[in-house]
Amino acid sequence: MCNKLVSITLAATVLAGSLLAGTARAQSSTRAMPAEDAAAAVVDPDWEVPRTSWGHPDFSGTWSTDDMLSIPRQRPEEFGDRDKLTPEEFAERASNDDEQLDRTRNVQNFSARGERGIRTFGFTSQIIDPPDGRIPPMTEAGLARAAPRDRGTFGSGPFDDFEDFTLYDRCITRGVLGSKFPVVYGNGLRILQTPDSVAISYEMIHDTRIIKLDGRPHMTDDIRQYLGNSRGYWDGDTLVVETHNLTDLTSIGPNGNGTRHSTEMTITERFTRVDPGMIEYTARVEDPVTYTSPFTVRLMLTAQPGYRLYEYSCHEGNGAVDHSLSGERAYDRRAEEAVAAGEPIPERPTGLGPLPEEETEFFDINAGE
Repeated sequence: MCNKLVSITLAATVLAGSLLAGTARAQSSTRAMPAEDAAAAVVDPDWEVPRTSWGHPDFSGTWSTDDMLSIPRQRPEEFGDRDKLTPEEFAERASNDDEQLDRTRNVQNFSARGERGIRTFGFTSQIIDPPDGRIPPMTEAGLARAAPRDRGTFGSGPFDDFEDFTLYDRCITRGVLGSKFPVVYGNGLRILQTPDSVAISYEMIHDTRIIKLDGRPHMTDDIRQYLGNSRGYWDGDTLVVETHNLTDLTSIGPNGNGTRHSTEMTITERFTRVDPGMIEYTARVEDPVTYTSPFTVRLMLTAQPGYRLYEYSCHEGNGAVDHSLSGERAYDRRAEEAVAAGEPIPERPTGLGPLPEEETEFFDINAGE
């Protein structure tokens, strides 16, 4: 996999770890109960949302989805329609989260486990609608678009052109939702506000969305953008963002990987501040060309002590496309030599080979479920 300046995020992690050293004894208390039940808006009915100087709910600051890493994107079937863990199930998850945080900071190197949050949520899945917490099946048209390229350098190719690689491989974008799903590192985002707009900058792949709140219409249908065209408005204390005008080149998955959606997809996001350190975020995905029905994702954007967003200089050291293409040409030469010698064509490599037994030697940047 390409080296996308992990050292920068590692530096941020080391810094955050030093800033958090004084809070180590308090970590267990942050997992004593589901974090959603400890939110200020739940505990205190009279809690008031922080506001900007011009009166809008204040979402400004640096946030992360690190606390969502232990929650599966799709609900395991054994939970059925149950949205919350039992107390016993929560206690097990909280214990595992504490153990992983300790291993990340004190036992393993960063590459083995990446970021870890300080809270534990009791949700059974990130998908909250349909009721079973699972992404609806794809339509025939959606399945027909599935291609080896959808997994990029984690797929089996063939790789003959730069367009056989994902936008993530090429350091272009992870898409609207792919930029929020928690993965091994780089789950931060920064929100800035003005009276007539909101800007959201994502840590990994350096995207920034400018969301206008002044009532202007969406762009005309002939203009398409990787992150679409977003327009926002206030529904009480909730910021609602509607995104249209998407391309069909991004996907709904960690790091924006997976079978690509259609240009008909729209996303409706809702941001609600529920605590000084929490924003509840939901996104309604509607794409009748690709999915048999809409679905909704819920993520909690949370503040992590000492978390900072560093420059994500993605192209420096990024050998993903170059190395994959050169590997493909090496296989072509082996196949030609085998044919010339009257030998069987060698088996084509299929993605990643066996991983080292020592888990600190390798990590899959797409891990996140």
